Amino acid sequence: SNEDCAATHFPRTDAAVIVAVTFEDKILLGRQSIWPDGMLSVLAGFVEPGETLEHAVAREVCEEAGLIVKNVCYQHSQPWPFPASLMVGFRAEAMANTLNINTQELETASWYSRKQIEKFDGVTKYLPRKLSISRRLIEEWLCD
Repeated sequence: SNEDCAATHFPRTDAAVIVAVTFEDKILLGRQSIWPDGMLSVLAGFVEPGETLEHAVAREVCEEAGLIVKNVCYQHSQPWPFPASLMVGFRAEAMANTLNINTQELETASWYSRKQIEKFDGVTKYLPRKLSISRRLIEEWLCD
């Protein structure tokens, strides 16, 4: 704001990854305990210093669900102003379907088929809001 300085400054942006993990004909959905009751979503987390986006995807999935992933592929991005993040969306395939949930990170997580998601009632189980990147990743998988 000092016109005499004339230096250009860019605001800090923290990168975060979000990923739709699939295994065969199912998608992994989980929930954090702080979320509204019933909401399920794909996994996400912040990128650590010196880490590639793809490595962050693999690390977060392993930390949260105990899964090793392959075929990590960029899909979309979305600005996320909480506090100053850029969500970078991916898809990845799990090497196996056995989950080892880190309950410090997730309250629960499970594999869901398209038919199971179609039966979500909007109260006891529902997806994130339609404008979110998480919902977009899920909807694209549903349409495959």
